Amino acid sequence: MQNLKLDSSILKKLHSNFYTKEDAQPLISPKLVSVNEEFAIQLGFDKESLYTDEFLEFTNGKYILQGSTPYSNAYSGHQFGYFVPNLGDGRALNLGKLNDYYLQLKGSGTTQYSRHGDGRAVLRSSIREFLVSEAMYGLGIPTTRALAIITSKTKVLRDYEQEQGAIVLRASTSWMRFGSFEFAYIDKKDKKARLTNLADYVIEHNYPELQNSKNKYEELYFAVADRTVELLALWQSVGFMHGVMNTDNMSIEGLTIDYGPYAFMEEFDKGFVCNLSDNEARYSFENQPFIAQWNLSVLAKVLSPIADEKLMNNYNDAFIGKFKKRYFEIMASKIGLDIYGYEKDGQLLVRMFKAMEEDKIDYTSFFYDLSQGKEYFQGDNISTWIKEYKVRLKDETLSKDNRLANMQKVNPKYIFRNYMIQDAIDAAERGDFTLVNDFLEIAHNPFGEFKKYEQYTQPKSGWQAMKCSCSS
Repeated sequence: MQNLKLDSSILKKLHSNFYTKEDAQPLISPKLVSVNEEFAIQLGFDKESLYTDEFLEFTNGKYILQGSTPYSNAYSGHQFGYFVPNLGDGRALNLGKLNDYYLQLKGSGTTQYSRHGDGRAVLRSSIREFLVSEAMYGLGIPTTRALAIITSKTKVLRDYEQEQGAIVLRASTSWMRFGSFEFAYIDKKDKKARLTNLADYVIEHNYPELQNSKNKYEELYFAVADRTVELLALWQSVGFMHGVMNTDNMSIEGLTIDYGPYAFMEEFDKGFVCNLSDNEARYSFENQPFIAQWNLSVLAKVLSPIADEKLMNNYNDAFIGKFKKRYFEIMASKIGLDIYGYEKDGQLLVRMFKAMEEDKIDYTSFFYDLSQGKEYFQGDNISTWIKEYKVRLKDETLSKDNRLANMQKVNPKYIFRNYMIQDAIDAAERGDFTLVNDFLEIAHNPFGEFKKYEQYTQPKSGWQAMKCSCSS
């Protein structure tokens, strides 16, 4: 640990309005729940150091590595469509950069941006974020990462109950959000300078290929929009629902960020809403691409003092078309179509979704079983579709074995169903961290075989309707 050095140069490059230097408020009697060894070693941690008191206290915010100047970010955001000017890291503390990743503690206490909150995170929600951020990485979906999670004897009040306080040590190549630019935009005195400062920093660190571009701010927007298209297509392809796509939860680098009331689709329902607080179904599964486009329209507006708003909006107008094209390409690969005709096969996919919804088909199991060569599924509608699908496969030139091998690369056996994560949470709250650590291995290899946990490849009665609140 003594040999590691963090880079806090961001504080010299960004205007001081964008952050506040803070100190952590360590948890009482911290205890290591799990550590992501492979990723930690990749970042430069020594394996043995991960199980020392120093690493435990580092994750607790008490042990400060050399070069680290802890700080919290300021940002604004549209929450459920309504603008909130003063948000920011209300319970997150940035520690500095290590090998291209900015390390951050979530749950380390109050900051200037806590807004009457306690700055804490509970074990329940911390396990959800720890496991699923790594599961998304295992699925090949751009995401923030998780290095470690600790619990403690600190008590945190949530929904009138005392829960165990926890901290997740997170890592990301960027913590900048659409809301970071919204925060710069509301600066009445120096709006253009603040936007330029933030955009130049983002380009330098996340889009260096744009640094010498004549129209670099417009091209920054185009690049963010393109990454968002890819992100949403990947989300939808695995049935992932973020649950709270506010602009402050949208990454400027096209990453999945801030895991709150998320869920993976089980029984297929395109209108499913996983967030208990989302009474208007704003963030339903089928709405996610449209919300992404709406959020990009907000980003275009706030970038308008330094970039051509008309050009940005024109680019955003094509978002849904680009999304559909990319999404259907991925879905075609999931059902083994190597020769993909957009119009004809697009209609085949639409009829597939309709049949899945009518017959209440489990999303992940269906595609996995299809990739294993299964040709019969219960349900009249899906059975009719399978007959149409088999006729379509006659146009393919790949052998059946090669087709199935390709499908198996894109159809995971495991996604983190709500009841699966709840089992890990229940055990961890009793002091047994076995499932958290075993599930971390599954997260990193969702296409693999884990005979001991085979039951988690199937839905559990009564859990499809489970929704989560933003309480964490």
